[in-house]
Amino acid sequence: MKPQAPVSDGKSVSPPLSPPSSPRRLSRSYSRRLYRTKSSGSYLSASLVAFLLRRHGRFFFLLPLFYVSGLLMCLGTISVMRIRPLPGSLYRSGDVFRKLWPEMQSDGSNSSVLKLTTVWKNSRRLEGKKTCGNVKLHSGAPAKTAFLIVEANGGLNQQRSSICNAVAVAGLLNATLVIPLFQFHTVWQDPSVFGDIYDVDHFIRVLQDHVRVVRKLPQFLMEKFDHNASNIPNFRVKAWSPASYYTDAVYHVLKKHGVVRIVPFANRLALEVPPTMQYLRCLANYEALKFSVPIAAMSEQLVTRMVEKSSSTGGKYVSVHLRFEEDMVAFSCCEYDGGKEEKREMELVRERGWRGKFNRKGRTIRPDLNRISGRCPLTPLEVGMMLRGMGFTNNTPIYLASGKIYHEERNLIPLKQMFPLLQTKESLATPEELDSFKGYSSRLAALDYTVCLKSEVFVTTQGGNFPQFLMGHRRYLYHGHAKTIKPDKRKLVFLLQNTSISWTRFKDQMGKMLMESDLKGMAWRQNRQSIYEFPLPECDCVRGLGNSSRSQRHSRGAHRFGRVETAR
Repeated sequence: MKPQAPVSDGKSVSPPLSPPSSPRRLSRSYSRRLYRTKSSGSYLSASLVAFLLRRHGRFFFLLPLFYVSGLLMCLGTISVMRIRPLPGSLYRSGDVFRKLWPEMQSDGSNSSVLKLTTVWKNSRRLEGKKTCGNVKLHSGAPAKTAFLIVEANGGLNQQRSSICNAVAVAGLLNATLVIPLFQFHTVWQDPSVFGDIYDVDHFIRVLQDHVRVVRKLPQFLMEKFDHNASNIPNFRVKAWSPASYYTDAVYHVLKKHGVVRIVPFANRLALEVPPTMQYLRCLANYEALKFSVPIAAMSEQLVTRMVEKSSSTGGKYVSVHLRFEEDMVAFSCCEYDGGKEEKREMELVRERGWRGKFNRKGRTIRPDLNRISGRCPLTPLEVGMMLRGMGFTNNTPIYLASGKIYHEERNLIPLKQMFPLLQTKESLATPEELDSFKGYSSRLAALDYTVCLKSEVFVTTQGGNFPQFLMGHRRYLYHGHAKTIKPDKRKLVFLLQNTSISWTRFKDQMGKMLMESDLKGMAWRQNRQSIYEFPLPECDCVRGLGNSSRSQRHSRGAHRFGRVETAR
């Protein structure tokens, strides 16, 4: 078998032909001798070579050039195919909106539009499955000589999960919990302390039957460590550590020194823990954590005003958690329709907030892949199109929970076109009423949290602790059914890139998405799911319990190893 001609730098190199070894003209007598040979294969080969040399020499020498040219053409086609945008990878939602807007306007008078009071078909309660209602904690008062200090980091609801986990760990170790500290973060830039966000007295009182809580470390321990908290033994706990880590590693140091620190303390406790610890998580989240008086008073005013502005729908309204702030857009590494200016702005924000994290060696930013995988925050325009496609009309009251929206003056225009009754905390309250909250992101988020909690429907547009806690809290309030719209963003971006899509087809797909959200809204917690997002059945036993009834149903204190007894 002849070797193929090697290719180097795009040029073909022809090997020497054999036989014959020389390109001299073949004589007739030699041809006749070849004809008489017994090897027909040799004769055919020689004849073919002679024929090509005699009649088609030019073709023979041009053949490698044709081969190379064809190869280059194929490679060019492959290159073009590689740079072709993947379906759903480009932001074309503005083009789709402008095309469909006339139909959206005329569809507002259609008799088949969705009524807010009939959004949810599967609104029955999940009842009859309680797992902690019969749990009886071991007796024994919480220790007064062993103290746990934690520092919660992150935003409002990441701090909330840290507080609930700290209560559970303190109960497990039979330790006294010092009111958690909040770490200052360069992104949120909120210097608030625990008492600015939550009612400290209420927190201590509700937990007193199970976990002792104090405002600060006793003086004798401060003196022991030279009034320097950094001298206190600190544990760098791995994320999602099991309860056994605390009983095996932390407890012995706590017993020896009388106090331990865990810094930072976010997501440092596993999802699956003993029932006693789950109970303490529930008790802290739904009973002990109550917003401070200023936040609670302002929140109730916002809810009252939102209900008054929703008279056409019987006081019911839709709340939307929109994560389209500048830092969120930058962190997502997604691209929209702002061109080079937007890209430059986002690079500056990323460098200012995360100091080279996104420029590390080997890290590649792929906005197109982020979009088709559903990681990009939805724009106000996309949220509005989704809700209109689901059947919410332009007279639907909308409460928008958000920080400072990226290019708000431009990006909010289409959402207000689709929903003129849109409200925010800034539109419901006077500037004077919000003065004491400005500059404190967690306090402002607490206002949004309460108004969203009381809404008929909650729409989440991006993952995170805020929607996770709200979905869980709403499941708790609605006995297992979260009236929440959680869009399939991978499907949505694909539809919103199709500039030829019809309004009828888009509505049909949004109707199916709403139905899926309705079905997924009702759920018991499964293994490896967060109790903050899926609180039932474990948390159902703390519903509406006062201090007196809790004292009657549960004996005081918590056993340090978290073992439980089931009352028979």
